[in-house]
Amino acid sequence: MKPLLWMCASLCLLAGCGKDEEKPEPVRPVLSTVVEEQSQAQLGRFAGTIQARYESTLGFRVSGRIARRWVDVGASVKAGETLATLDPTDQQNQLRAAEGDLARVQAQQINAQANAGRQQQLYDRGVGAQAQLDIAQTDLKTADASMAQARASVSQARDQLAYGTLKADHAAVVTAWHVEAGQTVSVGQEVVTLARPDVKEAVIDLPIALAERLTPAMTLTVASQLNPALNTTASLRELEPQADATTRTRRARLSLTSTPSGFNLGTSVSVSLTAAISARSELPLTALRERDGKAQVWVVDTERKTVDLRDVTVLERGEKTAVLSAGVKPGERVVIAGVNSLKPGQQVTFGEETP
Repeated sequence: MKPLLWMCASLCLLAGCGKDEEKPEPVRPVLSTVVEEQSQAQLGRFAGTIQARYESTLGFRVSGRIARRWVDVGASVKAGETLATLDPTDQQNQLRAAEGDLARVQAQQINAQANAGRQQQLYDRGVGAQAQLDIAQTDLKTADASMAQARASVSQARDQLAYGTLKADHAAVVTAWHVEAGQTVSVGQEVVTLARPDVKEAVIDLPIALAERLTPAMTLTVASQLNPALNTTASLRELEPQADATTRTRRARLSLTSTPSGFNLGTSVSVSLTAAISARSELPLTALRERDGKAQVWVVDTERKTVDLRDVTVLERGEKTAVLSAGVKPGERVVIAGVNSLKPGQQVTFGEETP
């Protein structure tokens, strides 16, 4: 009798165990991020400076020794303002010599005029010879020619003296001096560089490969390095045809759409190059789940607080991120950690601190 009771009790215990309900899946906290769409590709950020579009390098039209530099680098000058002067001694001596020659020729011309007048009177009274009159008139013409030459020499000497003063030909800013006071310069040697401050541009050096890819469709943003809030867009105005042999870069000059007040000559700027691309999004590599040769991500239903698995198209992979061309939409929240331990429809919690 007792063995039968034990068997019944055992059967009852087994039956009770079979009626236990399965435990629900626990709610999982997940780390997630919000999908952001990208329509612009960042091609690079490069350092540059604000420079004047128009610059001119001036030199003296005569040789001599620099007596004085009247302005310093950075000074603003007006048209006609003196920049530098030469020692005028040589030019003054040449002017005095030319003026002396002019006085001598003037005396010769006066004598020739008087002689020609006398010979004309004698000839008119019939006591003078035609030959003497012809000689006197020829001497007068020679004196007149010498007079014109002497006057030209004086004018030239005065110009040479004036050329010893170097003046600004337009309103500008002095950006560089190439000589020092006391230095002897030759005709046309570079002395000072002037920049017109009214038209400014950004100048940067680009790697050869990127320079060859520049197109009008690219967007160039120029911002002050000290104050990025000062920024504007720009367009490519000029690209030097030859690369620098040392840096292997090509210099690009950019026309500014507008010129913020803080963009002074010499201001350091950063230039960002972007290009329009097809819509895509970038996620950490940890968000991808690989199954059967397919890439998938867990998308969070923020209202139901559940996750669902979705196939995505990977455009390219980097060291830490993956670029997706399809499968997710902007504003959706995607799990970026622990993707291999989730199940479809599983309840999750996510923090807003991981946007």
